[in-house]
Amino acid sequence: MFDTVLIANRGEIAVRAIRTLKRLGIRSVAVYSDPDRNAAHVREADMAVALGGEKAADSYLRTDLLLAAAREHGAQAIYPGYGFLSESAEFAEACEAAGIAFVGPTPLQIREFGLKHRSRELAAEAGVPMTPGTGLLASLGEALTQAERIGYPVMLKSTAGGGGIGLSRCDNEAELTVAFDSVQRMGEHFFRDGGAFIERYVDNARHVEVQIFGDGAGRVLALGERDCSVQRRNQKVIEETPAPHLPAATRAALLDAAVKLGESVAYRSAGTVEFIYDPARDSFYFLEVNTRLQVEHPVTEAVTGLDLIECMLRVAAGEPLDLAAMSRAPQGASIEVRLYAEDPLRQFQPSPGVLTEVHFPEGVRLDGWVATGTEVPPFYDPMLAKLIVHADTREAALDKLAEALAHTRLHGIATNLDYLRQIVADARFRAGQLSTRFLEGFTYRPAAIEVLEAGTYTSVQDYPGRTGYWDIGVPPSGPMDDYAFRLANRIVGNAPDAAGIEATLVGPTLRFHGEAIVALTGAECAATLDGAPVPMWQPVMVRSGQVLATGRALSGCRTYLAVRNGLDVPVYLGSRSTFALGQFGGHAGRTLRVGDMLPLVRPELPAANAQAPVNAPQAAPAELIPAYGNTWEIGVLYGPHGAPDFFRPEAIEAFFAADWEVHYNSNRLGVRLTGPKPTWARENGGEAGLHPSNIHDCEYAIGSINFTGDSPVILTRDGPSLGGFVCPVTIARAELWKVGQVKPGDRIRFVRIDYAEAVAREAAQDQSVAQLRAVAPRATAPAAPPATASETIIAALPATDTRPSVSYRQAGDGYLLLEYGDNVLDLALRMRIHLLMEALAAQPIDGVCELSPGVRSLQIRYDSRVILQQALIARLLEIESQLADVATLKVPTRVVYLPMAFEDSATLGAVQRYQETVRASAPWLPNNVDFIQRINGLASREDVRRIVFDASYLIMGLGDVYLGAPCAVPIDPRHRLLTSKYNPARTFTAEGTVGIGGVYMCIYGMDSPGGYQLVGRTLPIWNKFLKNPVFQDGKPWLLRFFDQVRFYPVSEAELDTLREDFREGRATVRIEEEVFDFAAHQRFLAEQADSIGAFQARQKTAFDAEVALWKHEDVAAAPVEAAPETQTPLREGERLVSADMCGNIWKIPVQVGQSVAAGDTLVVVEAMKMELSVIAPVSGTVTAIRCVPGKPVNAGDALIVLAEDATCPVT
Repeated sequence: MFDTVLIANRGEIAVRAIRTLKRLGIRSVAVYSDPDRNAAHVREADMAVALGGEKAADSYLRTDLLLAAAREHGAQAIYPGYGFLSESAEFAEACEAAGIAFVGPTPLQIREFGLKHRSRELAAEAGVPMTPGTGLLASLGEALTQAERIGYPVMLKSTAGGGGIGLSRCDNEAELTVAFDSVQRMGEHFFRDGGAFIERYVDNARHVEVQIFGDGAGRVLALGERDCSVQRRNQKVIEETPAPHLPAATRAALLDAAVKLGESVAYRSAGTVEFIYDPARDSFYFLEVNTRLQVEHPVTEAVTGLDLIECMLRVAAGEPLDLAAMSRAPQGASIEVRLYAEDPLRQFQPSPGVLTEVHFPEGVRLDGWVATGTEVPPFYDPMLAKLIVHADTREAALDKLAEALAHTRLHGIATNLDYLRQIVADARFRAGQLSTRFLEGFTYRPAAIEVLEAGTYTSVQDYPGRTGYWDIGVPPSGPMDDYAFRLANRIVGNAPDAAGIEATLVGPTLRFHGEAIVALTGAECAATLDGAPVPMWQPVMVRSGQVLATGRALSGCRTYLAVRNGLDVPVYLGSRSTFALGQFGGHAGRTLRVGDMLPLVRPELPAANAQAPVNAPQAAPAELIPAYGNTWEIGVLYGPHGAPDFFRPEAIEAFFAADWEVHYNSNRLGVRLTGPKPTWARENGGEAGLHPSNIHDCEYAIGSINFTGDSPVILTRDGPSLGGFVCPVTIARAELWKVGQVKPGDRIRFVRIDYAEAVAREAAQDQSVAQLRAVAPRATAPAAPPATASETIIAALPATDTRPSVSYRQAGDGYLLLEYGDNVLDLALRMRIHLLMEALAAQPIDGVCELSPGVRSLQIRYDSRVILQQALIARLLEIESQLADVATLKVPTRVVYLPMAFEDSATLGAVQRYQETVRASAPWLPNNVDFIQRINGLASREDVRRIVFDASYLIMGLGDVYLGAPCAVPIDPRHRLLTSKYNPARTFTAEGTVGIGGVYMCIYGMDSPGGYQLVGRTLPIWNKFLKNPVFQDGKPWLLRFFDQVRFYPVSEAELDTLREDFREGRATVRIEEEVFDFAAHQRFLAEQADSIGAFQARQKTAFDAEVALWKHEDVAAAPVEAAPETQTPLREGERLVSADMCGNIWKIPVQVGQSVAAGDTLVVVEAMKMELSVIAPVSGTVTAIRCVPGKPVNAGDALIVLAEDATCPVT
């Protein structure tokens, strides 16, 4: 037997072959094209060779490259699989000429059976029944004469065809005349052979084939037959053995005919003799021979117990076959279905892309190459996998197959999974009433929504979103206006967690494939169904084929669409909600695009993994429907950071007195506000940063108003969890929906409410949604202010000899922020948090949902419907009194060694982009490392580099800029480089970038905004699809609390390779388990006190000098008011086109003098990180342009002057 075999193929057959080679102890050599570099066969083979190229012609069809790879790696044989070069006589000859065994038939057998007219001649000589037909046709005239003799209908075939190519059914002379030239051309194009012939077409024919196997010395065996009648465009869809309802005598005659044909040529290896079976006449006719293993070979293996690839290898190696095993009668019944990346609703066109969820059930055979996260390239056959079942009877096999398909999940791209489920359930199929035209009479009943127009920012969301991962930086996502979203689901009767659609400003246009009941809520829009207006806030029946156009929001910002049963998208980390910035959740991990197909949940399927509707559809009463205006009052709770410790009291008064304007640069991450500049209680943030808004990193509450410098932003459903800025107020949970409906230019007044009132409002809102009737909040009495240093602190404990001070800060009606000690970096405080978290894990408090640590704080998310604030604080105070001293604490720690390319191109590019697009000059520009050197009083840039690589960074918190990003501090204070953060923040930072802010190191978990000073780039610390085993326990984040990160230097080229290898699981990282001994750390600090003090003194001197310089440079001159543009009065017939919302002019695609049609885009305005088109209301000519690219505009500002066409009516 061979010791090394090269597999000249890809996909599921390559994986299948590797499985046999591994079992036999034979070394496997895989080959791969560029798009397949991360494919399963490459990963599973013992050796993999890059062929280069994308298309098959540049890779898998390159004989020279394949033979070179075989020679280089000592392969004695090449296994070709099927497709590609498996039926190339030239390739088989080239292998033999190179002294390499071709695992398949002889070149002569491949050549002769590959030419269908020669194949027919050989079959006729062997006495195999033939369909009335012809040899090769010389001309169209001969074709017409022969067709008349045989009798219509006829099948015109290319002699060199395959895979259904070059076949054409002709019912009369006219059709044959048209088809003849086409079939010849196709044969020439695809197979370099234009020869064609005719056969009688058998109506209601069945496709039955026989698996033969020959030893090349004259012995040929038949291993049973397979029925492959269920075909689409002559491509097999379902195959089974034995063929149902085939008379025993006919079966015996079929097998005998196939064996005789094989024996007549001393056939070698595996092959398939295909027949047309005419049930009406109980006759069969020769069709062709496939000189390779077939896609459907597993059903034969299932009933015979053979491994056909092993048999092929034995023959190729000259070893004897186990004839006794091969002669045993087949046992039971087996059925195979082919799962394809193709869209049944678009004529089965291929649908390449990333599979965001792949799940196959246990207990069935799976031959496939895909898993969750596999990218299906557009260059090859779109087969994903084959499911194969085996049972004692056909009925039992069908039940097993239906069950397997019901449990299978494939998401992210369109597939034929649901199509296969319906075929298998079809009564005709179950009864075995099969023919090659079976699918022509099969009616597919889809349940899906097709996206015809995507809208500006349309995504799939669910309620309450992705909870439970805030501590590692995964936001909940979910609907921005959860009130309207929940009502939409309630109106159609869905379970509360059903997934629906959120549309922002301009909604999608959707075609429904299958009947549906839908409801539109939220922002008012002029929605239509097949052109007829659609009412909102009530159930609407949609027929299959109808088109729902939602259009532009007329008031409010976000519209919601619920569909009864919900949308069938994968559950990722507990939710179906889209987090587009993180590229996961929802449909394909992104906002919707034109062409997307959104399947609806079929609750009866186990794979649905979703609850069936719980109520009958019902309209919402008028009193539940909000009015969306341009001015808003939003109820907030004071805290966690207020006056007098962070803000001056007058700043808080001014905050509540102001009408805050919504900035155009607002989105799901946060809503920016413009208004009065606050006055601060502190000069700066100390160790946490230069600005008084800076604090040591803590967890934010959803709905908190976060001052990043002097600019406030409402942190919303996709916002960051961990950060270093203060938050004076937090929006009440029952009020948070309003933030989903504010749009640029709207004005907000924040109204302070107390905790009891917030809880009452939430209870009333919950009841209103559940009962679909208005429920008023119960009356509450105002609470007395707490006797603490700030009203934001609702309880506090003073410091003792063994315990730091404790502050319990209010952060809305669903969070507490517990802070230890003073606002300084002290590892003892983080150790205390660790003790508290362990105590809460040992004694869980009912109603506490999540614990999220910061540097010196612990955020406690709780459910006010289960435990109230005062009861929670009482329990926390009790637990606090029982905590031990941290002085002797020892904590398990892992040392994680990560490569870093210092100042790579991605790092420098992010800084340059910021300088070009956000802020041209700043103390940290043009180079962050230079700034770090200067502000820390270091002698050279090399000192920065040395310290970064010498430091051991202890992780205090996770999610500092999302997705497991660490907030880590050097254990040795002499490695704590002190910096400020960008102000304003960068809009883009590449995933894997390493930054320093305050004294903290962060690794960005994804492409995202950010404010840390950037020094280099490392590996991806988030592995979305868990391809690397270093990501354990189903957790896609690499780092943990109290890990120590140590960097080692690599070049940028080395890092690029390592990054992809690490993401795909080909590379790992060194991790050492240790213990962090706090007492030993304290001794180290004491021993090194003089050296540490000298470092910190030099650092402080440089820092203070930098702050002084910054203050001097930051006193900006008052901006010069732009002179107002001279407004020429409108002439007769002219009309003004104005901005309908606040934003920034992005593009002006028209010029003065240009003619435009009604509906043409005149101006593109950027708002909420989206491009919104301002369209021409009428046809006309542009006579003036009154806006400038890059300049902000407000709602109502003049943009364009149009002279109307006289014939064009005003709309």
